[in-house]
Amino acid sequence: MATAIDAVLDAGAIQKARCGRGVTVSKKGGIDLVTEVDLAIERRVRALIEERFPTHAILGEELQRPEDHEIRQGFCWVFDPLDGTTNFAHGLPVFCASVGVELDGVAVFGAVYDPMRDELFTAERGGGAFLNGERLRVSEAPTLIEALLCTGFPYDVHSRVEELVRLFAAFLGRARAVRRLGSAALDLCYVAAGRFDGFWEVSLNPWDTCAGALIALEAGATVTRWDGQPYQSRDETLVASNGRIHDEMLAVIRR
Repeated sequence: MATAIDAVLDAGAIQKARCGRGVTVSKKGGIDLVTEVDLAIERRVRALIEERFPTHAILGEELQRPEDHEIRQGFCWVFDPLDGTTNFAHGLPVFCASVGVELDGVAVFGAVYDPMRDELFTAERGGGAFLNGERLRVSEAPTLIEALLCTGFPYDVHSRVEELVRLFAAFLGRARAVRRLGSAALDLCYVAAGRFDGFWEVSLNPWDTCAGALIALEAGATVTRWDGQPYQSRDETLVASNGRIHDEMLAVIRR
């Protein structure tokens, strides 16, 4: 946990120093961006993990290999050096660093740091979730009509507009309100903190959710796939909620 926290705090300091100051941006896809800051942070985090835990596996977003996605026996570090790259590239101060640690494929530690608000979210499996040392607890919204929800859109959104907007509209017509921040890790942490009552997204990657899903779970959230089965970081669909509205959210998705 100490290393996970060191990693996200160091990453956050770099993010904050470089935000809005002009960075080199390139494309991994039509709208999928990567900046020099993503790459620099990933190299630093990898070096830190390799120095302290040379036998551990690593799965980072930017310098990954296909075999890194396989669930490993033993410890695996799953991290996003800059979650919310599009926001960062445009100078929008909504982004974070996210580091999760899996043991035999199960998340056991997680740390997410938002440098612009100086908010450090942490969790240890079985030990609770915390924001800057204060214990977190999900909201108590009892129904979907009383809920503030959040979602995100995948990078292939242009080829799936009708499908994604149809689901967004379904939730928009049943919830109090729906937001879209651009960082799945923060979305999950905000569910943990009770700021959002529920979150859904599709086409996720392990680095998007490994830490955030554990933080939400340890704060009392229900976290599943869209089919209601327990969520694991290699799954591509996720629903997280305060538990009270979870069945309603799954019903909207089924319909």
